[in-house]
Amino acid sequence: MSFQTPLYKLADYLKWTTSGRIQLPDFQRGYKWEDERIRQLLVTILRGHPLGVVMMLKTGNDQIRFKPRPVEGVLPPDTEPGLLLLDGQQRLTSLTQALTSDGVVRTKDSRGKLMDRRYYVHMETALLGEERIDESVVSVPGDGVLRSNFGKDIDLDLSTPELERAAGYFPARLLFGEADTITWILACEDKNQISAFHAQVIQPCSTYNIPAIELDETTSKAAVATVFEKVNTGGLPLNVFELLTATFAGDKKYFDAHGTDFRLNDDWHATQKGFAVHPVLAAVENTDFLQAVSLLATLDRAKKDISGRPPAVSARKEDLLKLALDDYLEWVQPVRDAFAWTATFLADHHIFDVKFLPYPKQLVPLAAIKVVLGNDADLHGVRAKLAQWFWCGILGELYGSAIETRFARDIEQVPGWTLGAEPVVPRTVADCTFAASRLLSLRTRNAAAYKGIYALVLAQGAKDWMYDKALDKIQYVDLAIDIHHVFPSKWCLDHDIDPSRRESIVNKTPLSAETNRAIGGVAPSAYLPKIEKRAGIDSIQLDALVGTHLADATELRADNFDAFFDKRLHELVALIENATGKPVQNDLEQDNGTESLQRFDPEDLAVLPDVDELEV
Repeated sequence: MSFQTPLYKLADYLKWTTSGRIQLPDFQRGYKWEDERIRQLLVTILRGHPLGVVMMLKTGNDQIRFKPRPVEGVLPPDTEPGLLLLDGQQRLTSLTQALTSDGVVRTKDSRGKLMDRRYYVHMETALLGEERIDESVVSVPGDGVLRSNFGKDIDLDLSTPELERAAGYFPARLLFGEADTITWILACEDKNQISAFHAQVIQPCSTYNIPAIELDETTSKAAVATVFEKVNTGGLPLNVFELLTATFAGDKKYFDAHGTDFRLNDDWHATQKGFAVHPVLAAVENTDFLQAVSLLATLDRAKKDISGRPPAVSARKEDLLKLALDDYLEWVQPVRDAFAWTATFLADHHIFDVKFLPYPKQLVPLAAIKVVLGNDADLHGVRAKLAQWFWCGILGELYGSAIETRFARDIEQVPGWTLGAEPVVPRTVADCTFAASRLLSLRTRNAAAYKGIYALVLAQGAKDWMYDKALDKIQYVDLAIDIHHVFPSKWCLDHDIDPSRRESIVNKTPLSAETNRAIGGVAPSAYLPKIEKRAGIDSIQLDALVGTHLADATELRADNFDAFFDKRLHELVALIENATGKPVQNDLEQDNGTESLQRFDPEDLAVLPDVDELEV
C-alpha cells in the first residue's frame, strides 16, 4: 500500500461529488449531521480555517470491488467512481448539499427531528469582519421562509432570488455557483456592497483548499479496515460485516449470473428470522456468524492444500476480510442449520435464554464443529465429549479474551477427538482448571462459570420447592425461574455471615418467583414450613425437593449456615468434576476457606439484600 497527500480546492470536491467521481463505499454509515454542525462548518470555510483532512481510496483494484453509492442528495451517476471516500463523508455530504443545486440540506435539529434547511450569509454583517462571520451565517427552513407564532407570522422570507437580494442575504448555494452566482450578483441594486462582499467573502472561498490522503490501487481490504478504524472522525468503528457487505455487493461474477448485487445485510436478516424461534440465539452477532463461516472455509482450504504448507485456519478479522462471496454462499446454510442445532444443545444442558448463556462467543466454534461432524454430532459418545469440551470452556473460563486462536484450535482438534480418531486431548479441555476457592468469588451472573454452575444444577434434576415440576424449558419460562439465595441476604446480614459466603454461588439456587417470595428474608427454619403449607406437602417431601438442589434440608431446618455451605460446596465440586472430567483443585483450608477470603475486598463483597428476597 502507498498513498499521496494532494491538496484540492473545495470547488473540485463539489464537482467530483456531484458528478460521481467521488462516491462512498457501501459500508459507510448514513448521513447524520445536525443543523448547527452544518452551519458551523460553513462558518469555518468562510473564515478560511482548516476543516481537517479527507481520506479517499483510488478504485481499479480487482481484489477490492466495493459497491459504490453516491453522496447522499446526489442522483445516481452513470459513471463508475474514481475515488471512494473513506473519511470525510459527513463534511463533504453537508457541503455538497448546502453549496450546490437548490442548497437544501436534509438534516435534523438538536432533538433529532428531521427537517430541510437552507443556509445564507447576511452580507452587511459578514463585511464587518471575521469576528462577525459566525453571526452572519443563518439557517432557515427549506422553503426559505422563517416563521414564528406557530407558523402564523413570517419573520424572514427568502423564498425567491428577488427576496434574497432585497433582504441582503446571499445564498450559500451560490458560493461556488459560477454563472448562477454572476446572475444573482448583477441583479443586486447595492453595487458597492455586493462588490465588497464578492472580494472579501466569495473570492476567498474559490481558493479554499482541503488536504487529502489518497490510498492507491494496491491497498488491501484489511488495510482499508485498519485505516478506517484509526482515522475515521465520525467515531464509529468499522464493522467487518459492513466492509464485507460492500465487497460482496461489488462481486461482478454474482451480478453477471443473477442480474443483481448480493446483499449480505438482507441475507443476515433472513438468518435472524430463522434464529427468532430460538431466543438463546439472540446473542449471535453477524460477525460471529462470519467467524463460523471463516473457520469452515479456511479449514476446507487447509485440508485441500497439497503444497506442504497449508494456509492457517482462522477466524481473525483480517482473515474474515479475505472471505470471497463464493466462500460465504457455500457455507451459509450449513452454518445457519448448525447454529439452530446449538440452541437444542444448549437446551439439553438447561441453558434456555441469553441471560444465562455463559459465553455467546463459544457458539462460534460449537456451530463450526457441528458442521464438520454432521449427524455424528448427536451420537452418544460424540455428544458426551462435546459436552465435556463445552463445560471445560465455561468452567475453565477460557472464552473471555484472545478467543480467535482458540476457535481455530477447537475446529482443528475437537471433531477428531470426539470421534475417537485423534487421541490428543483438545487444548480447551487440557487448559481447563477450576479451583474450589473460585466458588467463593462467583457472586453474580457476570461470570461465565456462575451461569454454568447454575445450568448444571438445573440439569442434574433440580425441582422447584413449591411445584412438583422438573425445571425444563417450558417450566423454566412458566415459573419465572431465576437464581436466588438459599439463606436470604437479610438473614445472613443479621447473623454476620461472611460476604464471600453469603453471596457465593454456593448459597444460591434456581427457584421460581413464587417460591422466592415465600422465602422472603427469614431463616430457612421459618420459610420451609410456609412452603410446606402453601404447596400442600409434608416435610419429608419438601426435604427431598431441597435435596434435588444438592442441599441438605437438615442443615436448613437447623439454620446451620456453615454446615449447609460446606456440604453444598463439596457437592458442587463433584458436579463440576463430572461435567469437565477433570479434578477440581482443593485450595481451601479446613477452616471454612478463611485463607482464600483474603483475596477479596470486603467492601466489594458487601451488598444490600435483594428486593425480591424481602418478605411480602
